[in-house]
Parts: sequence; structure tokens; C-alpha cells
Amino acid sequence: MRTVDSHRHSNDGCGRVGSLAGWRWPVAMILVFAACGSRCSAVLAGVRSGPSLAGADSPRPRAPFRLLYSDDTTHITTCVSPYHKKGQPWRPEMLAAAVDEVAGTGVEVHMIQLAHGQVPWYQSTVYPIREHRAWWKSHFGVDPLAGGAGGIHQYLLRGGDPLRVFLDRCHRAGQKAFVSLRLNDAHHVEHIGTGGNTKGFHAISRFYAEHLDCRIGPDVRDWNQRTLNWARPVVRDYMFSLIREQCRRYPIDGYELDFMRHPSFFRLKETTAAQRAGIMTDFVRRVRAVLDVTAGSGGRRWLCVRVPCHLRAHDALGIDLPAMVAAGVDMVNLSFHYFTAQQADQAAIRKKVPGARVYLEMCHCTRVGPRIGPKGTYDSFSFRRTTPAQYYTAAHLAYARGLDGVSTFNFVYYREHGTGERGPFHEPPFGVLKHLADRDWLARQPQHYILSDVWGPPSIPGRPLPRKMKAGQSASFRFDMAPPAGGWKKGGRFRIQAAENLGPSTWTATLNGAKLAGTPDRREPYANPYSPLLATPGHHRAWTVPAEALSDGVHTVVVTMTAGKTDAKLVFLDFALE
Repeated sequence: MRTVDSHRHSNDGCGRVGSLAGWRWPVAMILVFAACGSRCSAVLAGVRSGPSLAGADSPRPRAPFRLLYSDDTTHITTCVSPYHKKGQPWRPEMLAAAVDEVAGTGVEVHMIQLAHGQVPWYQSTVYPIREHRAWWKSHFGVDPLAGGAGGIHQYLLRGGDPLRVFLDRCHRAGQKAFVSLRLNDAHHVEHIGTGGNTKGFHAISRFYAEHLDCRIGPDVRDWNQRTLNWARPVVRDYMFSLIREQCRRYPIDGYELDFMRHPSFFRLKETTAAQRAGIMTDFVRRVRAVLDVTAGSGGRRWLCVRVPCHLRAHDALGIDLPAMVAAGVDMVNLSFHYFTAQQADQAAIRKKVPGARVYLEMCHCTRVGPRIGPKGTYDSFSFRRTTPAQYYTAAHLAYARGLDGVSTFNFVYYREHGTGERGPFHEPPFGVLKHLADRDWLARQPQHYILSDVWGPPSIPGRPLPRKMKAGQSASFRFDMAPPAGGWKKGGRFRIQAAENLGPSTWTATLNGAKLAGTPDRREPYANPYSPLLATPGHHRAWTVPAEALSDGVHTVVVTMTAGKTDAKLVFLDFALE
């Protein structure tokens, strides 16, 4: 069997001098590539990218985009949609329809995640689909595609190319097409030692199985242990070989390196912060180089990184954003991993990287509840959907704190998917997309600030929720809020929500030290068609907020349980303001 090292110096034509015709290259670089032939990938690995390989004096262009949209591809068959009936096998027309449904909505960049990253969903020579199927049969003792199962894989086996379909459709729709690569996805690898397993054909690679010694830890049930250790060069080289192949063979407009799936890259006791940052910055530099080498005359291929929105999570992942931007990153996508949230280090990150465009990512939900479906299944919990007002408020705050745009992730997952009674389901609110790049329009909308018990990853200390409370205890929470155009005129309401009915317990709240007046009005402040996890009035307490108590910046609200016989757990807080 071939290993990653046998692919490191492969050549598919990019390295030949003829392919460089018409490019503005320094003479010395052309001579290097003429001499290296099939070894050009080794040269690529060491190229240090400046603002542009067209010349060190060329100014680096700035990404012009405001609205990014991410498509995980797997939603096509996991979600029920107008183009996919329940149980219907995958067809390439469905992928085209997934692109078309956001055409004309304001989406400028459409990012595709080709499944989970290590198993190519395109016509690969690094790891061909036939090779993958043959290895699976040998390793697990079963054919996962027996009887015609796995529609997209059958399509690949027949010579079809989902990435080509995606790129062609995006360009026809006027969207820039990016590939987003999950650098360390660990879905389904808990089955790596299960004989007869058919789960995760799109996720479990031969490379993973042959490099179990490269895992962070031995416990495959622990997401933070079952990922691969990026301190090992063989891991980085395999992932880079996939990136290089995609850049060489496809007319992509940009690339996103996704550090959030799954954010566990190093054995922290075996590496220093400087070592981790050096490894990841060097990887970024290699990707920048291959993007530049393969760009031809088509202009700059943009490089984006999807990273945690909290700075305190960066060190463990080797993320040094100023160094990465210096190495060639154009766009920084700040992620809460799975949620729409608003309280992040976006202003501080903006200041750290003045040379890059910075975006706030928003998702289909604001919190998740208890598991409903069978244990061990994915997407088997209840989830609270994001409302238009929450999208608009998050985007307004991002612009107010200096960000350049916003992105969406898992946006289509309002649709029926997963296991258990998780509905009612809805079509995604595509109508919000047309407003997310309009700063002036957003600044005139009612505001809905939220704070929720989002879970990691990454695991970071000091998350404000959930917060257990008992009689006599107080809890302090911080809300960064930006005034609408013309300032707040009416004020609004502040609410708390507990996981259980609060019964006869009594509560008080202060905002920036001033006592708020309680109100019996605990209703949802704006129209909300999404009922899951909204709870009942008995789960809430509410207070009125005068407009004069509000300012531009961080607000501190202190909640006190003054009396109550049972403990409470706060899971959701919100301000509704105008």
C-alpha cells in the first residue's frame, strides 16, 4: 500500500515550466522549477510567501467580500429539502441546487467542505476512491457500498466529480468558490477497530488507520484524544498533499483552513506555545505558497482561516494570527464552532490583524438541549434555532467592533435531520442573507442580544453559562452592546431562563450597578416560529431596561436569587432593545 511519503513528491503537471507560461515570476524561481521537475512539491514546501510571488514590492490586495456561506455537502442527504426527499440517494443535481438556492441572496463566497477532509470527495490521485474502498474491505471485512449504498461514492466510482460540479455551479451563479478543509475532523473514527463497520466511509481514511500512533491519545471515545497530532510531520504532509492536489487541479478562488473541526492538534505537555505556533504558521506558509504557484493569471487566490472567536483558545491550537497573516492569510473567520453567539474577542482580534479581513461566523442554533435520540448517534439532541433578529444583532455588533463582514455555517440545518423528535423543522431563513452585508440597514433594526450555554470545543475556562444558583447567590454577566443608528430610544427588557421551572423563587437584577424593575412580561420579544427550548414563562424572570441605562460598550448585569427552596441552573439570557 502507498503511504503519504510516496505521494510527497508526486507531480501532476504543475511543476513543468510550460504550465508557468504567462506568469510574472522572478527568473531565479523559474530556473528552480525548471530544474526540479517532479520534485517541485518539495520546493513548494519550503517557499516563504510574501505579499505576492509576483514580487516583494507588490502591495497585498485586500479581500473584497462581506458575506461568506459554508456548505458541508453532507447536508444534501442528511437533510430533507426541496431537492432531497427523505431516503432519496445523492445525485449531482442536488449539489447544484444547494448552490442555486443562495444565488442572488448576497452570498459572495461559497465554501464547500468536502465531507470530513481525509477522504477526498473529488477525483483524487493522492487517495483515489477505488483505493479507499479496497482498503475498507480489507480493514473492516465488509464492502460499505454493497447493494448500491452511498450515492455520492457510487458517483465518484463512475468518474463523477462533486468538486467540479460545485465550482462550475458557483461560477455560473456569480459566487466565488472556496474549498474549506477540516484539518483534524474526528467524526466516526470511534469505529476504527470495529469489525464489519460500515459507518463513516466518507470520514475514516486509510491514513488514519495506519497512523494510530499519531493520535493525541488512546481513547477513541474522547474527541480531544482521537484527533491526530500535528507535531508529527507525516500528519501535516498528508493534509498538505490534499490541499496541493486541489489547488493544482481545480479553478478554486480561495481556500479556508478549518481549525475548528476538531480543535485538538497537539499534546500540550509535549510542546511549547512557540513550537505549536511555529508548526501552524509554517503550514499556513506552505499553503500560501501553493496557492500562489497555482494561481496562474487568475489573480490572487484568497487564504482564510476558521479559528476560535476567543483568544484564550488559540495558544493550544498553535494559532498566532499576526504571524499567520504575515505568512499570507487574507481572511480570518471567527467561529463559535456550532452556535450563533455575540460575546467574543472580536474587537481585540480585529486590532491584532489590521492587515486581514475579519468575519464573525453565525450558525443555525444558539444552544442545544438534552439528548433525544439513541445514545451514540450524531444530531440526536434538541436545539434552539437562531432567529432573524439574533442574526441581525450579531452582524451589527460585529461591524460596530470593526469587522469586515460575516459568515454563515450550518445554515441549512433548520431542515429535518438527525434522530429523535427534534422538530418542528423549517426551511432556512434565506431572507436574512440579503441584509447581512448592509451595515446601515442592520443598524436600524431592533436588537436581540443573547448569552447561552454553548458547549465547546474548544474547551476554555470561564464560560459564563450554564450557571448554578441557590438562594442568596449572585452571578455577574458581561454583554458587549452597540447602539443602533440614532441611539437607543425605547430601551427594552432583560430576561433570564433556567433549565427548570423557577417556581416561587424571587430574583433581582442590576445593570451597571443600577437596579432594574421587574416585569411580569416574559414572552419572546420578537416573532419566533422556532419553538424548541423556548420553555415556559415559569422558566423565566424579566426586568425592564431604560434607554438611558445603555451605552456603547460592555455592560455588566448582576442577577441575584434572593429566595428559593431549590437550586436553579441558568442557561440563557437576553436583552431585547430598541
